[in-house]
Amino acid sequence: MTRAKNNAVEKRAMAELEASGIMQNSYFQALQDGSMSKEAFARGQQQFYFAVSFYSRPMAILLARLPDLGSRIDLLHNIMDEHGGLDPANSHHSTFLKFLESLGHPLAADTAQSPAVRNFNSVLTAVCAFDEIEVGLACLGIIELAFSAISGTIGAAAIQRGFVAGDDLVHYKLHRKLDVKHADDFFNLLTRSWSSPRGRASIETGLVLGAHIFDRLYRELLLIGQDSNPATLA
Repeated sequence: MTRAKNNAVEKRAMAELEASGIMQNSYFQALQDGSMSKEAFARGQQQFYFAVSFYSRPMAILLARLPDLGSRIDLLHNIMDEHGGLDPANSHHSTFLKFLESLGHPLAADTAQSPAVRNFNSVLTAVCAFDEIEVGLACLGIIELAFSAISGTIGAAAIQRGFVAGDDLVHYKLHRKLDVKHADDFFNLLTRSWSSPRGRASIETGLVLGAHIFDRLYRELLLIGQDSNPATLA
C-alpha cells in the first residue's frame, strides 16, 4: 500500500533528535576523539548485537495490532528486511555477527546480555504490545531515523580509527541508507493520526520516548566499553 511521504511527522522527528542531543552523545564523542579503544568499542558493539537481534520482535508485536491489511503489509516489508528478505545469511542478525568478526572480537556463546540492553529491548516490547499503536510506530520510526545517521558516524569513525576495513563495514553501510526508508515507512503509517489532537499527542510521546531510550542506550554502551570485565569481551 503506497502512501505519500509524511513530511510533518518527519520534521517533528528531526526536531526531536536535535533536541535530544543524541548525535552529541558521549559515546560518539569518545569514538571520534580517540579516547575509545578498539577493545572498548568491541565490548559495546557486542552488547549492541543483542539490540539488533531483538529489534524485529517488537515490530512483529506491533504488526499484529495494526487494524488494516495495508498497514500490516507496509510493516511486514520492514520485518522482512530485518530478516534479510528471508535469507538468513543476509539478516541483520547475521550481518552484525560478521561485523563483530571483522573487528577481531566475535561474539562468544556465553556472552551475557547486559541490563542496559535488556532494558532497551523490554521498553520497546512494552510500548509495542500495550501502548497506543501511534506511540509504538513513532518510537520505532525515530529510532530508525536516528540509526541511519548513527550508522554513518560509527562507520566513518571505525574506519578512520583503523578498527575495521571499509569493505568489512557491511552492516553499517546497509543501515545508513536502508533505515531512512524504514523511518519513512513508519512515519507514513502515522499520516492520518497526525491530523487529530489525540493522535498527534501519541506520536509526540513515541518520538520523545524513542529518542530518549536510544540516547540512553549509547551512553550506557560507553560505560560497558570502559568496563574491562572479561565476561563481556570475547
